[in-house]
Amino acid sequence: MKINIKEQAANYLADKIPAGKHVFLALDDGSSKFSKLGGSCAIGNKFQFVVADEGDDEYQIPLENNAELNLTTAEPETTFLGNGLALDYKNATLRLSDDSGVLDGAVTVENYQAPTQDKAAAKKEMTELGGKIC
Repeated sequence: MKINIKEQAANYLADKIPAGKHVFLALDDGSSKFSKLGGSCAIGNKFQFVVADEGDDEYQIPLENNAELNLTTAEPETTFLGNGLALDYKNATLRLSDDSGVLDGAVTVENYQAPTQDKAAAKKEMTELGGKIC
């Protein structure tokens, strides 16, 4: 699978992703292990780039790209990714598209944090997310 990362997006990502890091293109609709947002109203229309120190066994599908990122995705994500996959940066947001049109007009870049086992901290985090979860 291949993604064309346009120049403005590559410049934006260069400031966000340190060299040598692993990057996962993951759903951010509540269905992936990296997702904190979403719900049934967002299935398949919300993506994120997750930056991590190490690879992940579930995210082993390489995404060939022209920005020299160590970029992979997982099988469930490929359901929503078509031919002509591209990433652009316009109006201060990352836009993921393919030949069918815009897949997500506001892709985020997040640094991976292991899930907390502290229930109070998890509840506080979900409360702060508030209206972002449907």
